[in-house]
Amino acid sequence: MTPTALALVLASALTHATWNLLVKRAGPRADGAVFAWLFTAASAVLLAPVAVWLVASGAARVDGRGLLFVLGSAVLHTTSFLLLQRGYRAGDLSLVYPVARGTGPLLAAAAGVTLLGEPRSASAVVGALLVAGGAFVLTGGGVLLRDHAARAAAGYGLLAGALIGAYSVWDKQLVGPLGVPPLFLEWCLSSSMALLVTPLAWRRRTTMRATWRGIWPTVVVTAVLSSLSYILFLTALRAAPVSRVAPARELGILFGVAMGGGLLGERDTRRRLAAAAAMALGVALVAAS
Repeated sequence: MTPTALALVLASALTHATWNLLVKRAGPRADGAVFAWLFTAASAVLLAPVAVWLVASGAARVDGRGLLFVLGSAVLHTTSFLLLQRGYRAGDLSLVYPVARGTGPLLAAAAGVTLLGEPRSASAVVGALLVAGGAFVLTGGGVLLRDHAARAAAGYGLLAGALIGAYSVWDKQLVGPLGVPPLFLEWCLSSSMALLVTPLAWRRRTTMRATWRGIWPTVVVTAVLSSLSYILFLTALRAAPVSRVAPARELGILFGVAMGGGLLGERDTRRRLAAAAAMALGVALVAAS
């Protein structure tokens, strides 16, 4: 991976962990579907002028096949976000975030090798084992089996991670062979996600108005950071294999655990940081292989 691609991925990881911190903090005051609609709609509005300019200038062209891919990606992204938020309601950020972000790249890397024909190496296998071991320690190992709340939170994280791996490979096709510009794709995703969640949010429109009045700055900042994070990731994805870029982005695991312990006062952060460090080393080995 080139230094430019790595820099883009690291910036994406930091902004991703930051907006997930905001989602976790907003959790007690925000219904999942309502918050998802608010911040994706805000992203769509903020990106609309540039998206229109890309279409008008001819820089963004999406045919029927591309539109189907965009819709499929929006379904994966929306479901992943809703599962993550359910996980944050059930457990700690420093548990759910690393589980989701640690399993996602493994699946993306495996799919990149098996489905897209990308190269594999021994260091990637070692990295995968480190991620799996770190995830086991992070979630408490055998203790997790006796803790219903932690088990549920980790389960949501694992499900979200599976979808993260799926949309990473899916979106590689959009910005790669299909040639969709990253910023335009992010606008399409935000718009599609907002539309998908609209039926759920509309039934909670009273809650939606109250949520907007109460935490609109959080909604706007989340919209900006989430879009910026994914645009940076997609830009790196255009220049490097998904089996390298997706794992490297998960160095944000360390940011997520540190934020959970340092800013949210979550417990047991020393063990979680050690486990997250092993996971981060694992994904770094996968990325460098």
